[in-house]
Amino acid sequence: MRNTLKLISSPRNLFVFEAAARLESFTLAADELGMRQPSVSAAIKQLEQSLEVRLFDRGHRQIALTNAGSRFYADVSQALRGIENAAQAVHSMGRSEYVTLNSSSAFSHYWMMPKLHELREQYPQIDLRLQSSIQEPALDVENISIAVRLGAGDWPDCYAEKLADEIIYPVASPAVMKSAGHLDSVSSLLDQRLIHLEEPVRMRPTWLQWFEYHRITDADVADGMRLNDYALVLQAAQSGEGFAFGWEHIARDLIDRGLLAAREDWGWHTGRGIYLVWSRTLPLSVNARRVRDWILSYVKP
Repeated sequence: MRNTLKLISSPRNLFVFEAAARLESFTLAADELGMRQPSVSAAIKQLEQSLEVRLFDRGHRQIALTNAGSRFYADVSQALRGIENAAQAVHSMGRSEYVTLNSSSAFSHYWMMPKLHELREQYPQIDLRLQSSIQEPALDVENISIAVRLGAGDWPDCYAEKLADEIIYPVASPAVMKSAGHLDSVSSLLDQRLIHLEEPVRMRPTWLQWFEYHRITDADVADGMRLNDYALVLQAAQSGEGFAFGWEHIARDLIDRGLLAAREDWGWHTGRGIYLVWSRTLPLSVNARRVRDWILSYVKP
């Protein structure tokens, strides 16, 4: 960057050069930039001196780019457009023109997607952007309007409203459930192929813990498919790869539609919950409040 500053003398000179080259006039460039014509001419001269190349051929009341000037203009104009686009994008983030919902990919795909048409019908003007991540980024730092979190509801920097209790039970495709025969006890599930969720960042409940909850402490669950995203786990279960964890709040729609079968009577109530959270320090925009309230309207009393 130091070398660049030596070559162009001042970043302002790039803007002056771009305007003069685009308008083919020092006078018009001065009008556009709110400068005097001699100042534009001086800025171009300074840029030519630092680059050690002539950028314009100067005639009587007209200018024309040299070959070097044409090459320089092509690159400079493209770079300045990139800076302008980046500045506008960041400016839009600051004005919160859109609403960002951060959640797991499974929540976005299986909970939000089936309901989005209802939000569009009620609030067609809202630009909602679903953001999925394996981590839980800070809302204020990442300019996230609202987020879905799994836990005890005690995040000190966020307000939190519970969407559902965390309830986990076995799910499988209807065909796999039928072929498993009569599962007369929890221990009989040990004879079935299990699908494991192993996320690289967040700790999630395991099959071993699920069996321990049902007082089976010697379960051997080493075998089975292992995936690092819950959306993939549910897809594998629907494809007949075995039994998976069915988180009630996500798997419910798939069960109701007959895409998954479940043993809801073997549910594990973990004591945790799924929460909608938003910042305590940054106020929500009008549209973010609308999306928040729309999601919370699905909470059963």
